[in-house]
Amino acid sequence: MRGEASRIADRVSRDSLAPKLRDSGEDAWRIGNELFTITNVLDHNIQLERALTDPSRPVEDKVAVVKTLIGDDAHPLTMEIMSDLVARRWSRVSDIANAAEDFGVDGMMYYADHTNATLQVSIELAQLHSALLNLPVVRSKLYDATVPAEARIKLLYSLIGNADFNVVTKRLAEHATCNLRNRRYLQTIQWLINKFSRHMGESMVTVTTATPLSKEQVKKLVAIYSAKTGHPVHINSVVDSTVLGGMRIQVGDEVTDNTVVAQLQHLQRTVKATRLTARHTVNKPETRLD
Repeated sequence: MRGEASRIADRVSRDSLAPKLRDSGEDAWRIGNELFTITNVLDHNIQLERALTDPSRPVEDKVAVVKTLIGDDAHPLTMEIMSDLVARRWSRVSDIANAAEDFGVDGMMYYADHTNATLQVSIELAQLHSALLNLPVVRSKLYDATVPAEARIKLLYSLIGNADFNVVTKRLAEHATCNLRNRRYLQTIQWLINKFSRHMGESMVTVTTATPLSKEQVKKLVAIYSAKTGHPVHINSVVDSTVLGGMRIQVGDEVTDNTVVAQLQHLQRTVKATRLTARHTVNKPETRLD
């Protein structure tokens, strides 16, 4: 969790510069990518983070370090954002990288807004999250720091395959495995989904079923989860024949799995546990009373 100083710095900086980033149009893509690159550099250089967050160091010196770091080819707004961040006080040195990443994601969201793809990206991130739920081995490799980033990215695109994902979805999914940031892959994807949902003012409810939902089912789910969350929801319907029947519903980090395959797995675990208990009881030596 971020300390109070970092929360204030992050909020004030975003309140100040988010409007400019939102109005940057096409350039938001470039700015977001530059901020992701800066985040990665900071994550791998604790000395640089300390130099940029040292409260005893003049702001002018820290801005000069930023200029050296990003060079003359960076977008002016990227430079303005980083100059603003280094001028603020942070609870921990690593929090400046968190702020840079947040701005990078904001850049991607504003680019999605500019290209009318915000809802599409949110849905595609939810689809990626849903697809990975049943692939624990793939998930573990996507955030395995011992595997080179290039190999993790190659694995990601082998998973996505020919899916016609938006460029923003692909870039965010790539960032999640390229910049691990001490997070599990699904944790990062869920964080991104939550950010997009808050940005749109609604919650994403991912419903996985063996067959497509009917209009009546969608309507009923919207009513139930709008009342439950207290604000509008969007139903992301995922069809997966392997669940056999029933529904798996995910809202944020909460997953309710009432699919047939989940019930069968639960039954198998129950039977196995019962057999182990029975075997232990049979093999337990009798207590003798002499």
